[in-house]
Amino acid sequence: MWTPLFFVLLASSRAFAQVPLPDPPFLPQNATAGASPSSAAIPNSQWSSLLGNLLYFYEAQRSGKLPSTNRVKWRNDSALTDGQDVKLDLTGGLYDAGDYIKCTFPLSFTVMSICWGATDFGKGYDLANQTPYLDDMLRWSLDWLIKAHPANNTLFVQVANEEVDNAYWGGDRNIPSPRPSYQINDTSPGTDAAAGTAAAFAACSNLYANRIFSNSYSGPATLQNATYAATLLEHAKQLFTFATSASGGQAVYQRSVPEVGKAYASSGYGDELAIAALFLSWATNSSSLYQQAQGYWQQYSLGSYDGVFNWDNKTPGLSVLFAQIAQANPSFGGNASTWKTVAEKYFDGIVYGGGPGYQTHGGLLYYKGDSDDASLNPSLNAAMLLTRYVPLASTQSRRNDYRNYANAQLNYALGNNPMQVPYIVGANPNSPQNPHSAMASGGNNISNINTSPPQEAYILYGGVVGGPDKYDRFFDIRADWPETEVALDYNAPMLTLAAMHVLNDTADPFYTSLKAGAYESKKPQGMPCDEAYTEGCGGPQLSQGGKIALGVIPGLTGLSIFSLLVWWAMISLRREHDPLY
Repeated sequence: MWTPLFFVLLASSRAFAQVPLPDPPFLPQNATAGASPSSAAIPNSQWSSLLGNLLYFYEAQRSGKLPSTNRVKWRNDSALTDGQDVKLDLTGGLYDAGDYIKCTFPLSFTVMSICWGATDFGKGYDLANQTPYLDDMLRWSLDWLIKAHPANNTLFVQVANEEVDNAYWGGDRNIPSPRPSYQINDTSPGTDAAAGTAAAFAACSNLYANRIFSNSYSGPATLQNATYAATLLEHAKQLFTFATSASGGQAVYQRSVPEVGKAYASSGYGDELAIAALFLSWATNSSSLYQQAQGYWQQYSLGSYDGVFNWDNKTPGLSVLFAQIAQANPSFGGNASTWKTVAEKYFDGIVYGGGPGYQTHGGLLYYKGDSDDASLNPSLNAAMLLTRYVPLASTQSRRNDYRNYANAQLNYALGNNPMQVPYIVGANPNSPQNPHSAMASGGNNISNINTSPPQEAYILYGGVVGGPDKYDRFFDIRADWPETEVALDYNAPMLTLAAMHVLNDTADPFYTSLKAGAYESKKPQGMPCDEAYTEGCGGPQLSQGGKIALGVIPGLTGLSIFSLLVWWAMISLRREHDPLY
């Protein structure tokens, strides 16, 4: 006879049930399929496949006990003792990049961005039949964040020591231990990490509760679950209270946990407080939280920031979200026109010039410093925000210019660049062949990453790599992590952009026009110039014609030699500093 407890558990299970996964499952196609045009239709099959591949990447990054539905057959159960040092179960979650640490700060930004995108452009997931995998990816991430928040004023912000992890290059069966668990709490606070995770929970609660911002967008993906939305919202509220009221005061989280500063040090916490208050204001229908967010904007002088949108700084997204909510519910007291002015000042600086970013010779939006380690990330995040803002823009010319600029940045990432490389693993025969990923490489010799093995053992389908250097060069070297490493947050803006294009684009992604061998004909000589390699820091390498010309220099006069060297130096400097060159 069934007990009352059984029916409670059954009801609970159904209440939290996720969207059923397809059978047979979606699996990425061979890269050669990405060189074949599709029929002009909506949904476009190539955009749909891209969306599926981008989600598949997150499945390859999973930690813990893998489910029976696992599609990445070369992955294994891993890190099954995480949390034992603190007598908790912290297994599961996602590895942050090409290694095996788990980091709450970038993960929370990633799921916040994806949930925000799936709230506005979620019907793209529906049309591509990828909503079940979106739900699966989000729950795998959010369920781990719930584990990482075992008490109101406790949040685990990292699992594993980065130095130990960086010293290991190998598969997921022999990940080194111990893997310490690092936490913030009431007396050792981390305002940024707590508020950032609150923002993630609130943004995803809005998605699961079907809280739309405007009919100007397609609306949320069809994965609504009121019970799960309520659970996420409860964690969001608790973490926001923790962020604002910890007895230890307010501080960046690396002050309490220095270990986290080695990989994901935070530059401040005002932006996280503001974006958490904003998403919570919408989730709870609270005008006071909206006003609180506006107070943070003033208190922390966030309006003076004109840099990138990323895991560390959410400020550029704030004016867009302020405007979305003010337009959707004027009773909150926000002035949509004022926030549009703020947003357009920022976007005009990108599109028309005047901001700190510039365009490389090949057309990539580039920020000195922020773009040096992962050049595509600032560009794609800008494209994502611009495309989201288009329906709100004050003039038709801005709508057109913002959309065109965003599409140009997206197309650059998809292969319309000097290297003719689509910077997504497995998308096309010209995609990167050597992503910096310990688990995908198949090697175990950390002293010989590039050639052991000569060819990567597994294809990390859907992984967006760091991208080219400031000269638009891409060397596809496995150890060159600034160019070839993958990361959770790198995929996030591309997911939202792909969902947008599934909705209304009959034209294929740019890479379908690239035939096998295109990159080989453009591949640069020499070595990169970045944190991983300094050999190429003399500037762009001479072409073969330049080398031939240089060969006759001994026959020239000393004046000719000097003139040629001065000319080359001027060209190199101009390429580096002139955004229009």
